[in-house]
Amino acid sequence: METLRKTIFICICFLFALHSKSQNNAVLSAFEKSYTYETNKEYAKAINEIKLLKDDGYECCLRLGWLNYLNASYTESVANYTKAIGLMPYSVEARLGIAYPLSALGNWSLIISQYNEILKIDPKNSTVNYRMALISYTNKDYINAQKYIEISANMYPFDYDSAVLYAWTKLQLGKFNEAKVLFTKALMIKPNDASALEGLKLIK
Repeated sequence: METLRKTIFICICFLFALHSKSQNNAVLSAFEKSYTYETNKEYAKAINEIKLLKDDGYECCLRLGWLNYLNASYTESVANYTKAIGLMPYSVEARLGIAYPLSALGNWSLIISQYNEILKIDPKNSTVNYRMALISYTNKDYINAQKYIEISANMYPFDYDSAVLYAWTKLQLGKFNEAKVLFTKALMIKPNDASALEGLKLIK
């Protein structure tokens, strides 16, 4: 009897392993095909490959979020990214991802909300600090723009985007000497840059 039980157990494990391997192969194949379709800009077909898996896991939701964004199905994209965030609340990539369709929909309040959540998880995230600085600058909130861009610029001191935004922020705050140094740095990174040259003219 004991031998029979062991045999049955081994058979069950073997069948389970075969089933798992088959599932894994199907997932890998679907993702591979979806990447090929994405490269060819056949987004609807790429979406369909993932949907056929009938998998509500994080990876599939994240992938569908991106593909639906590319397909200009922004509401569907937001829904998929929202599912991904619900499954992995500390996922920075999903929160960065959802900003794309939200931007296309013009929902800036939700974008800011997502960025604030990312900064709770990762306070030094350079991408989000830069984007929050840009949003603040656009809203003429130069104090907060300085707070955010300072973090990004300190992490990437020789990055053009951070340097030029930092320079304009300093200029708007009346810190002309600091602005001049930063505009000059921007020109070191990107010679003859129109934005930096314009800023320097305003200081002279």
